[in-house]
Amino acid sequence: MEFLRFLESIRTGIGDFFFATVTHMGEEVFFLAIAILFYWCISKRQGYYILITGVVGSVINQWLKILCRIPRPWILDPNFKPVGDAVAEATGYSFPSGHTQNIAGTWGCIGRYNKQKWVKILSVSIILLVAFSRMYLGVHTPLDVTVSLGVAAALVFAFHFVFRTEESVNKYMFWVMIGSVVFSIGFIIYTFLLPESGFTTEADLANLLSAKKNAATLTGCLFGLGLVYPLDRYVIKFDTKGRWYSQAIKFIVGIAVVLLIKEGTRAPLEFVFGNDYVARAVRYFLIVAFAGGLWPLTFKFFEKLRVEKLEKFTEWLLSKFKKEKAVSE
Repeated sequence: MEFLRFLESIRTGIGDFFFATVTHMGEEVFFLAIAILFYWCISKRQGYYILITGVVGSVINQWLKILCRIPRPWILDPNFKPVGDAVAEATGYSFPSGHTQNIAGTWGCIGRYNKQKWVKILSVSIILLVAFSRMYLGVHTPLDVTVSLGVAAALVFAFHFVFRTEESVNKYMFWVMIGSVVFSIGFIIYTFLLPESGFTTEADLANLLSAKKNAATLTGCLFGLGLVYPLDRYVIKFDTKGRWYSQAIKFIVGIAVVLLIKEGTRAPLEFVFGNDYVARAVRYFLIVAFAGGLWPLTFKFFEKLRVEKLEKFTEWLLSKFKKEKAVSE
């Protein structure tokens, strides 16, 4: 807490705004967008790497939260004041930090997978910024952040062994998927068997509810991945190729539909199933099924898509770049 009090003493309006903005990069929507961008447009194998690391990491993170049940800093010390707007986003127990683990898993995979030095520097910089933002905003302690970084790093290096080559993916992916689904089912059984009598305060009960919702979410995601991986490997076999503008259109339209499924099916599914947990699991299953199984069926169209004006613009831009490069040399 001493370090958090020190950060509290040096806060400024600009610092509050900057770190409140930076910290959003550790949220679920950003994780989905980056993982899907790589999966659809850059490298399918790298997309799987990010997705598996992120989802399995989230299961571990949520399990540790409900096992350790460590309150947020302002609950541990009522005299400590976090940055006001950050409290609304800080749901669940404090230990370990979910935002930190999300960003460390995502950009850790990107930095580990790619050999370019600038990518590694960018990845480390983003991870450290978000990790620091959680402490600056007063929603996590150094211990929360450090453990999350450690868990994410362990998963990044462990799963890199699986995703480093196509051969290793073909050899180990089936077992990774089975293990991940079993692990997730174990978490959902654990959370739903926990007696509510052990959660004595209103805040504790809210944290238990949050854990159950997250368990349903993660189980739906992993069952979705369990479906789309063999579907793509043996049936769809999509390619990530495409002109820059077709890639942009493919991503923007596709991610818009993903977000529509995420938010637009919430109420209908809750009405159909009459149970929030089942509805959440189905909703996230549908998100993954669309992103990995349905939308890739359109990729051959996008690969062939050609817009004459954008082709001419691309040629003009490349010619101008080549001229400037020749002059500088």
